[in-house]
Amino acid sequence: MRFPADKMLVIVTRRIGDVLLTTPLLRSLRLAYGNALIDVLVYMGTEGVLAGNPHVSNVITVSKHPNIREYASLVSRIFRRYDLALAVQCGDRPAIYSFEAARKRVNVVPACGVREAWKRFITSAWVELDSENTHTVIQNLRFCDVLGIRRYYEVIPPESPKANQALERKLPFSLCGDPFAVFHMVPLRVYKRWKLEGWVKMAEYFACQGFYVVITGGGGGEEKAYVRAAVSRMPKNVLNLAGRLNLGEVSFLLRSCRLYIGVDTSVTHLAAAVGAPTVALYGPTNPVTWAPWPHGYGMDKNPFERKGTQRVGNVLLIQGEGDCVPCHQEGCEWNRRSKSRCLEELSVRKVIEGVNMLLSSADFVSEQYKSVLIDQDVVFLEK
Repeated sequence: MRFPADKMLVIVTRRIGDVLLTTPLLRSLRLAYGNALIDVLVYMGTEGVLAGNPHVSNVITVSKHPNIREYASLVSRIFRRYDLALAVQCGDRPAIYSFEAARKRVNVVPACGVREAWKRFITSAWVELDSENTHTVIQNLRFCDVLGIRRYYEVIPPESPKANQALERKLPFSLCGDPFAVFHMVPLRVYKRWKLEGWVKMAEYFACQGFYVVITGGGGGEEKAYVRAAVSRMPKNVLNLAGRLNLGEVSFLLRSCRLYIGVDTSVTHLAAAVGAPTVALYGPTNPVTWAPWPHGYGMDKNPFERKGTQRVGNVLLIQGEGDCVPCHQEGCEWNRRSKSRCLEELSVRKVIEGVNMLLSSADFVSEQYKSVLIDQDVVFLEK
Protein backbone atom coordinates (compact mmCIF):
# COMPACT_ATOMS: atom_id res chain seq x y z
CA MET A 1 0.00 0.00 0.00
CA ARG A 2 1.67 3.21 -1.18
CA PHE A 3 -0.30 5.51 1.13
CA PRO A 4 -0.76 3.99 4.60
CA ALA A 5 -3.42 5.83 6.58
CA ASP A 6 -5.43 5.39 9.76
CA LYS A 7 -7.65 8.40 9.05
CA MET A 8 -8.82 9.60 5.66
CA LEU A 9 -11.27 12.09 4.20
CA VAL A 10 -13.01 11.58 0.86
CA ILE A 11 -14.33 14.82 -0.63
CA VAL A 12 -17.38 14.51 -2.92
CA THR A 13 -18.82 17.99 -3.13
CA ARG A 14 -21.31 17.67 -5.96
CA ARG A 15 -24.79 16.22 -6.51
CA ILE A 16 -26.52 13.13 -5.09
CA GLY A 17 -25.71 10.97 -8.11
CA ASP A 18 -22.03 11.87 -7.88
CA VAL A 19 -21.95 10.82 -4.24
CA LEU A 20 -23.71 7.52 -5.02
CA LEU A 21 -21.24 6.71 -7.80
CA THR A 22 -18.38 7.22 -5.35
CA THR A 23 -19.55 4.31 -3.17
CA PRO A 24 -17.50 1.70 -5.10
CA LEU A 25 -14.39 3.70 -4.20
CA LEU A 26 -15.53 3.90 -0.56
CA ARG A 27 -16.00 0.12 -0.49
CA SER A 28 -12.57 -0.38 -2.01
CA LEU A 29 -11.04 1.86 0.64
CA ARG A 30 -12.81 0.08 3.48
CA LEU A 31 -11.77 -3.40 2.32
CA ALA A 32 -8.17 -2.26 1.88
CA TYR A 33 -7.79 -0.12 5.00
CA GLY A 34 -9.81 -2.24 7.43
CA ASN A 35 -10.71 -0.32 10.59
CA ALA A 36 -9.38 3.04 9.39
CA LEU A 37 -11.52 6.13 9.92
CA ILE A 38 -13.10 6.95 6.54
CA ASP A 39 -15.04 10.24 6.63
CA VAL A 40 -16.83 11.75 3.63
CA LEU A 41 -17.34 15.46 3.01
CA VAL A 42 -20.45 16.24 0.91
CA TYR A 43 -22.82 19.09 0.17
CA MET A 44 -25.80 19.54 2.46
CA GLY A 45 -28.80 17.73 1.02
CA THR A 46 -26.78 14.90 -0.53
CA GLU A 47 -25.82 13.05 2.65
CA GLY A 48 -28.96 10.87 2.57
CA VAL A 49 -27.51 8.72 -0.21
CA LEU A 50 -24.86 7.49 2.25
CA ALA A 51 -27.38 6.54 4.94
CA GLY A 52 -26.53 3.15 6.39
CA ASN A 53 -23.41 2.78 4.26
CA PRO A 54 -21.17 0.31 6.15
CA HIS A 55 -17.99 1.68 4.60
CA VAL A 56 -18.35 5.23 5.92
CA SER A 57 -17.34 6.30 9.42
CA ASN A 58 -18.81 9.81 9.45
CA VAL A 59 -20.47 12.16 6.96
CA ILE A 60 -19.53 15.84 7.14
CA THR A 61 -21.70 18.37 5.31
CA VAL A 62 -20.99 21.82 3.98
CA SER A 63 -23.02 24.34 1.99
CA LYS A 64 -22.28 24.79 -1.68
CA HIS A 65 -21.34 28.40 -0.95
CA PRO A 66 -20.47 28.52 2.77
CA ASN A 67 -20.33 31.85 4.54
CA ILE A 68 -17.26 32.80 6.55
CA ARG A 69 -18.65 31.41 9.78
CA GLU A 70 -19.54 28.02 8.29
CA TYR A 71 -16.24 27.81 6.46
CA ALA A 72 -14.28 28.53 9.63
CA SER A 73 -16.27 25.87 11.47
CA LEU A 74 -15.52 23.31 8.75
CA VAL A 75 -11.80 24.10 8.73
CA SER A 76 -11.61 23.78 12.51
CA ARG A 77 -13.20 20.34 12.22
CA ILE A 78 -11.02 18.93 9.43
CA PHE A 79 -7.72 20.83 9.65
CA ARG A 80 -4.84 18.32 9.56
CA ARG A 81 -7.04 15.73 11.23
CA TYR A 82 -6.42 13.14 8.52
CA ASP A 83 -3.46 11.19 7.21
CA LEU A 84 -4.83 11.19 3.69
CA ALA A 85 -7.42 13.22 1.75
CA LEU A 86 -8.96 12.28 -1.60
CA ALA A 87 -10.83 14.86 -3.71
CA VAL A 88 -12.84 13.18 -6.47
CA GLN A 89 -13.94 16.44 -8.11
CA CYS A 90 -11.47 18.76 -9.78
CA GLY A 91 -12.92 22.10 -8.68
CA ASP A 92 -10.99 24.64 -6.66
CA ARG A 93 -12.85 24.09 -3.38
CA PRO A 94 -12.33 20.31 -3.21
CA ALA A 95 -8.60 20.86 -3.79
CA ILE A 96 -8.46 23.47 -1.03
CA TYR A 97 -10.44 21.26 1.36
CA SER A 98 -8.00 18.41 0.73
CA PHE A 99 -5.02 20.72 1.38
CA GLU A 100 -6.52 21.78 4.71
CA ALA A 101 -7.51 18.25 5.77
CA ALA A 102 -4.31 16.24 5.34
CA ARG A 103 -0.58 16.38 4.64
CA LYS A 104 -0.92 13.70 1.98
CA ARG A 105 -3.43 14.31 -0.78
CA VAL A 106 -4.55 12.46 -3.90
CA ASN A 107 -6.88 14.54 -6.07
CA VAL A 108 -8.48 14.34 -9.48
CA VAL A 109 -7.07 17.04 -11.75
CA PRO A 110 -7.90 18.31 -15.27
CA ALA A 111 -5.96 16.82 -18.15
CA CYS A 112 -4.26 20.11 -18.98
CA GLY A 113 -4.30 23.83 -18.30
CA VAL A 114 -1.77 26.23 -16.87
CA ARG A 115 -4.37 27.71 -14.53
CA GLU A 116 -4.93 24.26 -13.00
CA ALA A 117 -1.23 23.50 -12.44
CA TRP A 118 -1.40 24.45 -8.75
CA LYS A 119 -3.73 21.50 -8.13
CA ARG A 120 -0.97 19.13 -9.17
CA PHE A 121 1.58 21.05 -7.14
CA ILE A 122 -0.28 20.64 -3.84
CA THR A 123 -0.92 16.87 -4.22
CA SER A 124 1.16 13.85 -3.35
CA ALA A 125 -0.28 12.13 -6.44
CA TRP A 126 -3.19 12.68 -8.76
CA VAL A 127 -5.77 11.05 -11.01
CA GLU A 128 -6.27 12.68 -14.38
CA LEU A 129 -9.88 13.56 -15.25
CA ASP A 130 -11.48 12.03 -18.33
CA SER A 131 -15.01 13.41 -18.53
CA GLU A 132 -15.81 12.11 -22.03
CA ASN A 133 -14.52 8.57 -22.49
CA THR A 134 -14.55 7.02 -19.00
CA HIS A 135 -17.53 6.12 -16.85
CA THR A 136 -17.66 7.99 -13.55
CA VAL A 137 -17.43 4.78 -11.49
CA ILE A 138 -14.24 3.75 -13.31
CA GLN A 139 -12.90 7.30 -13.07
CA ASN A 140 -13.36 7.22 -9.30
CA LEU A 141 -11.82 3.76 -9.00
CA ARG A 142 -8.60 5.01 -10.58
CA PHE A 143 -7.78 6.32 -7.12
CA CYS A 144 -7.33 2.64 -6.18
CA ASP A 145 -4.55 2.31 -8.75
CA VAL A 146 -2.69 5.28 -7.30
CA LEU A 147 -3.15 3.95 -3.76
CA GLY A 148 -2.10 0.45 -4.78
CA ILE A 149 -5.30 -1.27 -3.62
CA ARG A 150 -7.84 -3.58 -5.27
CA ARG A 151 -10.87 -2.17 -7.09
CA TYR A 152 -14.43 -3.14 -6.11
CA TYR A 153 -17.18 -2.10 -8.50
CA GLU A 154 -20.43 -2.44 -6.54
CA VAL A 155 -22.54 0.71 -6.11
CA ILE A 156 -23.89 0.74 -2.54
CA PRO A 157 -27.46 2.06 -2.15
CA PRO A 158 -28.63 3.85 1.01
CA GLU A 159 -30.45 1.96 3.76
CA SER A 160 -33.25 3.01 6.08
CA PRO A 161 -33.88 0.67 9.06
CA LYS A 162 -37.63 1.36 9.14
CA ALA A 163 -38.23 1.66 5.39
CA ASN A 164 -40.52 -1.36 5.22
CA GLN A 165 -42.85 -0.06 7.94
CA ALA A 166 -42.86 3.45 6.46
CA LEU A 167 -43.81 2.15 3.01
CA GLU A 168 -46.52 -0.13 4.38
CA ARG A 169 -48.22 2.94 5.83
CA LYS A 170 -48.03 4.84 2.56
CA LEU A 171 -48.83 2.16 -0.04
CA PRO A 172 -52.34 0.84 -0.78
CA PHE A 173 -50.89 -2.47 -1.98
CA SER A 174 -48.46 -5.16 -0.89
CA LEU A 175 -44.79 -4.79 -1.77
CA CYS A 176 -44.46 -8.55 -1.94
CA GLY A 177 -47.49 -9.51 -4.01
CA ASP A 178 -48.93 -6.75 -6.17
CA PRO A 179 -47.09 -5.78 -9.37
CA PHE A 180 -46.05 -2.15 -9.54
CA ALA A 181 -43.76 0.11 -11.52
CA VAL A 182 -41.91 3.19 -10.32
CA PHE A 183 -41.66 6.39 -12.37
CA HIS A 184 -39.22 9.21 -11.65
CA MET A 185 -40.22 11.95 -14.06
CA VAL A 186 -38.47 15.12 -12.90
CA PRO A 187 -34.68 15.56 -13.10
CA LEU A 188 -32.88 18.53 -11.64
CA ARG A 189 -32.59 20.17 -15.07
CA VAL A 190 -35.47 20.78 -17.47
CA TYR A 191 -33.43 19.75 -20.49
CA LYS A 192 -33.28 16.16 -19.18
CA ARG A 193 -37.08 15.75 -19.05
CA TRP A 194 -39.17 13.48 -21.23
CA LYS A 195 -42.47 14.88 -22.54
CA LEU A 196 -45.36 14.94 -20.06
CA GLU A 197 -47.79 13.16 -22.40
CA GLY A 198 -45.30 10.29 -22.61
CA TRP A 199 -45.57 9.67 -18.89
CA VAL A 200 -49.37 9.85 -19.05
CA LYS A 201 -49.44 7.23 -21.81
CA MET A 202 -47.08 4.97 -19.86
CA ALA A 203 -49.33 5.16 -16.79
CA GLU A 204 -52.31 4.20 -18.97
CA TYR A 205 -50.32 1.32 -20.40
CA PHE A 206 -49.47 -0.09 -16.98
CA ALA A 207 -53.07 0.37 -15.86
CA CYS A 208 -54.13 -1.89 -18.74
CA GLN A 209 -51.85 -4.58 -17.33
CA GLY A 210 -53.09 -4.32 -13.76
CA PHE A 211 -49.98 -2.57 -12.45
CA TYR A 212 -49.88 0.08 -9.81
CA VAL A 213 -47.57 3.00 -10.59
CA VAL A 214 -45.67 4.84 -7.87
CA ILE A 215 -44.28 8.29 -8.64
CA THR A 216 -41.15 9.30 -6.74
CA GLY A 217 -39.64 12.77 -6.65
CA GLY A 218 -38.12 15.50 -4.56
CA GLY A 219 -39.86 17.88 -2.22
CA GLY A 220 -39.28 21.10 -4.18
CA GLY A 221 -42.34 23.17 -5.03
CA GLU A 222 -41.82 23.14 -8.80
CA GLU A 223 -41.19 19.40 -8.93
CA LYS A 224 -44.22 18.58 -6.80
CA ALA A 225 -46.39 20.83 -8.96
CA TYR A 226 -45.17 19.11 -12.13
CA VAL A 227 -45.93 15.68 -10.67
CA ARG A 228 -49.39 16.77 -9.49
CA ALA A 229 -50.20 18.06 -12.97
CA ALA A 230 -49.12 14.76 -14.49
CA VAL A 231 -50.99 12.60 -11.97
CA SER A 232 -54.19 14.58 -12.54
CA ARG A 233 -54.21 13.22 -16.10
CA MET A 234 -53.29 9.65 -15.14
CA PRO A 235 -55.48 6.66 -14.19
CA LYS A 236 -56.37 5.80 -10.60
CA ASN A 237 -53.65 3.17 -10.42
CA VAL A 238 -51.07 5.94 -9.84
CA LEU A 239 -49.79 6.88 -6.39
CA ASN A 240 -47.93 10.17 -5.93
CA LEU A 241 -45.16 9.87 -3.31
CA ALA A 242 -43.06 12.80 -4.55
CA GLY A 243 -41.46 14.51 -1.58
CA ARG A 244 -42.74 11.88 0.87
CA LEU A 245 -39.86 9.38 0.91
CA ASN A 246 -36.25 9.57 2.00
CA LEU A 247 -33.58 7.95 -0.14
CA GLY A 248 -33.42 4.85 2.05
CA GLU A 249 -37.16 4.32 1.58
CA VAL A 250 -36.87 4.91 -2.17
CA SER A 251 -34.11 2.30 -2.24
CA PHE A 252 -36.32 -0.24 -0.46
CA LEU A 253 -39.24 0.54 -2.79
CA LEU A 254 -37.09 0.02 -5.88
CA ARG A 255 -35.94 -3.39 -4.67
CA SER A 256 -39.55 -4.62 -4.83
CA CYS A 257 -40.77 -3.04 -8.08
CA ARG A 258 -41.31 -4.98 -11.29
CA LEU A 259 -39.92 -2.11 -13.36
CA TYR A 260 -38.47 1.36 -13.01
CA ILE A 261 -38.61 4.11 -15.64
CA GLY A 262 -36.69 7.33 -15.17
CA VAL A 263 -34.61 10.02 -16.78
CA ASP A 264 -31.02 11.09 -16.11
CA THR A 265 -31.27 11.54 -12.36
CA SER A 266 -29.84 10.09 -9.16
CA VAL A 267 -32.87 7.83 -8.58
CA THR A 268 -32.22 6.15 -11.93
CA HIS A 269 -28.69 5.35 -10.76
CA LEU A 270 -30.18 4.06 -7.52
CA ALA A 271 -32.67 1.80 -9.36
CA ALA A 272 -29.85 0.26 -11.36
CA ALA A 273 -27.76 -0.23 -8.22
CA VAL A 274 -30.45 -2.16 -6.30
CA GLY A 275 -31.03 -4.49 -9.27
CA ALA A 276 -34.43 -3.23 -10.42
CA PRO A 277 -35.20 -3.72 -14.13
CA THR A 278 -34.36 -0.16 -15.15
CA VAL A 279 -35.43 1.79 -18.24
CA ALA A 280 -33.31 4.96 -18.44
CA LEU A 281 -34.40 7.70 -20.86
CA TYR A 282 -31.34 9.73 -21.93
CA GLY A 283 -31.02 12.71 -24.26
CA PRO A 284 -28.13 15.21 -24.20
CA THR A 285 -26.17 13.28 -21.55
CA ASN A 286 -23.19 11.16 -22.60
CA PRO A 287 -23.97 7.51 -21.63
CA VAL A 288 -20.29 6.62 -21.64
CA THR A 289 -19.67 8.69 -18.52
CA TRP A 290 -23.12 8.99 -16.90
CA ALA A 291 -25.24 5.94 -17.75
CA PRO A 292 -26.57 4.00 -14.73
CA TRP A 293 -24.05 1.44 -13.51
CA PRO A 294 -25.73 -1.98 -13.93
CA HIS A 295 -26.19 -4.17 -10.87
CA GLY A 296 -23.45 -6.79 -10.68
CA TYR A 297 -21.32 -5.21 -13.40
CA GLY A 298 -17.66 -5.52 -12.43
CA MET A 299 -15.44 -4.84 -15.42
CA ASP A 300 -12.91 -2.11 -16.07
CA LYS A 301 -14.75 -1.27 -19.26
CA ASN A 302 -17.43 1.34 -19.84
CA PRO A 303 -20.82 -0.44 -19.70
CA PHE A 304 -22.40 1.73 -22.41
CA GLU A 305 -21.31 3.28 -25.68
CA ARG A 306 -21.88 6.86 -26.75
CA LYS A 307 -24.74 6.32 -29.19
CA GLY A 308 -27.74 4.07 -29.46
CA THR A 309 -30.36 2.32 -27.40
CA GLN A 310 -28.55 -0.47 -25.57
CA ARG A 311 -28.94 -2.93 -22.74
CA VAL A 312 -26.40 -4.09 -20.16
CA GLY A 313 -27.61 -6.36 -17.34
CA ASN A 314 -30.67 -4.92 -15.62
CA VAL A 315 -30.39 -1.55 -17.40
CA LEU A 316 -31.97 -0.66 -20.73
CA LEU A 317 -30.81 2.77 -21.85
CA ILE A 318 -33.15 4.31 -24.42
CA GLN A 319 -31.51 7.23 -26.17
CA GLY A 320 -33.47 10.15 -27.58
CA GLU A 321 -33.87 10.75 -31.29
CA GLY A 322 -31.48 12.71 -33.52
CA ASP A 323 -28.03 12.66 -35.08
CA CYS A 324 -26.87 15.27 -32.58
CA VAL A 325 -27.39 12.96 -29.59
CA PRO A 326 -25.60 13.08 -27.22
CA CYS A 327 -24.71 16.75 -27.61
CA HIS A 328 -23.54 17.35 -23.99
CA GLN A 329 -25.40 20.68 -24.11
CA GLU A 330 -27.97 22.11 -21.71
CA GLY A 331 -30.94 21.70 -24.04
CA CYS A 332 -31.52 22.91 -27.56
CA GLU A 333 -31.45 26.54 -26.41
CA TRP A 334 -28.28 26.00 -24.37
CA ASN A 335 -29.71 26.80 -20.97
CA ARG A 336 -30.83 24.61 -18.08
CA ARG A 337 -34.52 25.44 -18.48
CA SER A 338 -34.73 24.74 -22.19
CA LYS A 339 -36.20 21.55 -23.61
CA SER A 340 -34.32 18.94 -25.59
CA ARG A 341 -35.83 17.97 -28.93
CA CYS A 342 -34.30 14.49 -28.73
CA LEU A 343 -36.39 13.69 -25.64
CA GLU A 344 -39.48 15.57 -26.82
CA GLU A 345 -39.51 13.40 -29.95
CA LEU A 346 -38.81 10.10 -28.16
CA SER A 347 -41.90 8.02 -28.93
CA VAL A 348 -44.09 6.21 -26.44
CA ARG A 349 -44.00 3.17 -28.72
CA LYS A 350 -40.21 2.93 -28.40
CA VAL A 351 -40.41 3.10 -24.61
CA ILE A 352 -43.18 0.48 -24.47
CA GLU A 353 -41.15 -1.84 -26.68
CA GLY A 354 -38.23 -1.41 -24.33
CA VAL A 355 -40.40 -2.04 -21.27
CA ASN A 356 -41.74 -5.26 -22.77
CA MET A 357 -38.31 -6.46 -23.79
CA LEU A 358 -36.94 -5.89 -20.30
CA LEU A 359 -39.94 -7.40 -18.50
CA SER A 360 -40.16 -10.44 -20.75
CA SER A 361 -36.53 -11.30 -20.04
CA ALA A 362 -36.82 -10.95 -16.27
CA ASP A 363 -36.58 -14.21 -14.34
CA PHE A 364 -39.61 -13.50 -12.15
CA VAL A 365 -42.05 -12.98 -15.06
CA SER A 366 -44.10 -16.09 -15.78
CA GLU A 367 -44.75 -17.30 -19.32
CA GLN A 368 -48.48 -16.66 -18.83
CA TYR A 369 -47.76 -13.06 -17.84
CA LYS A 370 -45.47 -12.60 -20.83
CA SER A 371 -48.26 -13.61 -23.23
CA VAL A 372 -50.69 -11.19 -21.57
CA LEU A 373 -48.08 -8.45 -21.77
CA ILE A 374 -47.60 -8.94 -25.52
CA ASP A 375 -51.37 -9.11 -26.24
CA GLN A 376 -52.08 -5.93 -24.32
CA ASP A 377 -49.17 -4.18 -26.00
CA VAL A 378 -50.75 -4.84 -29.40
CA VAL A 379 -54.16 -3.57 -28.24
CA PHE A 380 -52.66 -0.46 -26.64
CA LEU A 381 -50.65 0.53 -29.68
CA GLU A 382 -53.61 0.06 -32.02
CA LYS A 383 -55.80 2.51 -30.10
